Amino acid sequence: MTANTDVPPEGSDVIVVPPGERMWRTLLTVVADNLEPLMKLYRPYVDGLDNLPADGRFLIVGNHTQMSFAEIVMIPYFVRHTIGKQVRPLADRQFGNARGLQADLIAAYGAVVGTPETAGALMRHDQTILVFPGGGREIAKFKGEEYRLRWENRYGFARLATDHDYPIVTAALVGADDVYTSLVTRDGVFGRFSGWLGKRIGGPPDMAMPLLRGVGPTLIPRPQRMYLRFGPPISSALPDGIEREAWTAKVKAEVQAQLETELADLQRIRSADPYRELNPLAWRSAVMP
Repeated sequence: MTANTDVPPEGSDVIVVPPGERMWRTLLTVVADNLEPLMKLYRPYVDGLDNLPADGRFLIVGNHTQMSFAEIVMIPYFVRHTIGKQVRPLADRQFGNARGLQADLIAAYGAVVGTPETAGALMRHDQTILVFPGGGREIAKFKGEEYRLRWENRYGFARLATDHDYPIVTAALVGADDVYTSLVTRDGVFGRFSGWLGKRIGGPPDMAMPLLRGVGPTLIPRPQRMYLRFGPPISSALPDGIEREAWTAKVKAEVQAQLETELADLQRIRSADPYRELNPLAWRSAVMP
């Protein structure tokens, strides 16, 4: 079984959910429905919820962080609790060959393999979709790369949105790149060695692992408050008289610029927040939207 088992083929609305996936989907739904007390206690900074289109027909574009669990949990949680729609994350293509429990969990969470075909099927059914254009390579942050987008020439999300006239909503997350401190730069000796080693063992050519520390010299993540902002929708509708590829590049640039602006603004908010490191004594004075 692969992670995109419940994507209906074009022209069909029939969805068959295997028993194992059905069990995990029920469990994850129960967990998600009971996260609210924890969220209220944790007090994440969240704004821009009024920017989410009520019909759920939009593509969320976010930034990956060192603690990718944060964005994968928080973005779908707040979308669901605001407009009542399940978010369908586009998973890395390496999960396409997943089997057993891993495949069941990915599918139960609503994720599909991020190919143009599966994403297009979701868009034809007006689903709420989540994508991280930087992919897995954006998770490993070397010194000085915190909250930096590594999209380079990745236009796929903008091309899909344009092809299906899908609005785009940015989701900027700050806080999760501060759970670890990177000790080395990407172009340093260790960074170059890590990249070489990754290629030798069959990893992506642009993937390397930094040296990190969390609490003290350990890899225990430092407690950090999360700051999430949903930006105003960006139209991807192709105007008359504009060449499609040029418009795709413009949409990609506009989305990236908006997300980078939101990330910078959230970092400024975080710097003045006494509760940014989850100090319980500062809980009542936490900065709120």
